[in-house]
Amino acid sequence: MNIGLIGSGGREHALCKKISESKLVKRIICFPGNAGTSELATNVKVNILDFKKILKLIRSYKIDLVVVGPEEPLVMGIVNFLKQNKVKVFGPNKYASKLEGSKAFMKKICAQNKIPTAKFKICKQINHVKEFLYNCDFPIVVKADGLAAGKGVTICKSRKQVLKTSKEIFKGKFKSSKKLILEEFLIGEEASYFIIVDNNHFKFFGTAQDHKRVYEDDKGPNTGGMGAYSPATIVTKPIEKKIINRIIIPTLKALKRKEQSYNGFLYVGLMIKNNEPYLIEYNIRMGDPECQVILPRLKTDLVKILKYAISNKLRKVEIKWKKEKSMTIVVCSQGYPGKYKKNLPIRNMSKLNLTKKDFIFHAGTYFSNNELRSHGGRVLNFTSIGNKFKDIRQKILSNIRKLNWSKGFYRRDIGWKVINKNENN
Repeated sequence: MNIGLIGSGGREHALCKKISESKLVKRIICFPGNAGTSELATNVKVNILDFKKILKLIRSYKIDLVVVGPEEPLVMGIVNFLKQNKVKVFGPNKYASKLEGSKAFMKKICAQNKIPTAKFKICKQINHVKEFLYNCDFPIVVKADGLAAGKGVTICKSRKQVLKTSKEIFKGKFKSSKKLILEEFLIGEEASYFIIVDNNHFKFFGTAQDHKRVYEDDKGPNTGGMGAYSPATIVTKPIEKKIINRIIIPTLKALKRKEQSYNGFLYVGLMIKNNEPYLIEYNIRMGDPECQVILPRLKTDLVKILKYAISNKLRKVEIKWKKEKSMTIVVCSQGYPGKYKKNLPIRNMSKLNLTKKDFIFHAGTYFSNNELRSHGGRVLNFTSIGNKFKDIRQKILSNIRKLNWSKGFYRRDIGWKVINKNENN
């Protein structure tokens, strides 16, 4: 098979690596890919929202199956477009993609189906915000309705901050958002639960815990993710049962009633409070950086799983996992998630002695005259698998120190909760 993979981040490099391990695969074409994928696949530079151009490339490269990595083309309807043109594609359709593309849409599904989530109000103008503030406790979470690259959520500790953040969203801080959601702040522990879904069935596809805040001790603004680990030990069997019965099944049934069945990866973002799961958000694809810790633990051929999923035979495949744990730490350009410099050389990759249990997944990188350079805010994902999170983290930090990239920064405390709770005795 020839596989087409859309996207250019760490998630896509992780997908590319796992796809490349399949005996079913002849060739991988990445649209547009990054420096890491270029060593496993053919990178083709293209705007991933130019669907007609992508279709031409799919035909010219004789691609048998397209896998869509990031959320934006999914929300814009690439699956509908490709299916109309008789292309096999893995990912949810435009309607189902509103689970991530519109937080208001997701919240309405929760309200209509009694899915546990934080109390909320959908606001289209500043007066709606002021009304909500008359009778609420702080902090309050302000969320831009549309896609915001993981940066559309602000935890506000005062009325003044809520109004300031809300006005910025209404004035167009995020192109995709003309409304916002005000939400109660839930105190608990976050976790991510993943499934893979076809028209008739779904299967477990891993758990992880992401670290969104930019600085250590979970301080500073939200980012797309500074690191993650898998599995998320907080998701016990009793909690998992609640996630499936109270959140996942009602959501998939709600979409099916609209004759818009979900197909693809589904990321269930949760807050666990007093052993009760609350839905925080849905993502309609693998998470980034969660994908980078889940896929190294996957034993079953990923392409085999995807083939079964697109033919609605997911029930027939057994998905097996390694018992080892996994962690990733993201190395970012200084200044991220604010302003940061691009095109910075990264010169010490050859000094890294990686074992079979260590991986570097590229995110914002490219080659210029055979020199590796940075292109994005999140640049490299250092990932390892092992038996103890504490040991895995030490190994990753040692590798990052060897890289010695003075233009970057990273969090040294990824996994601190699980390590303090389970491994420091």
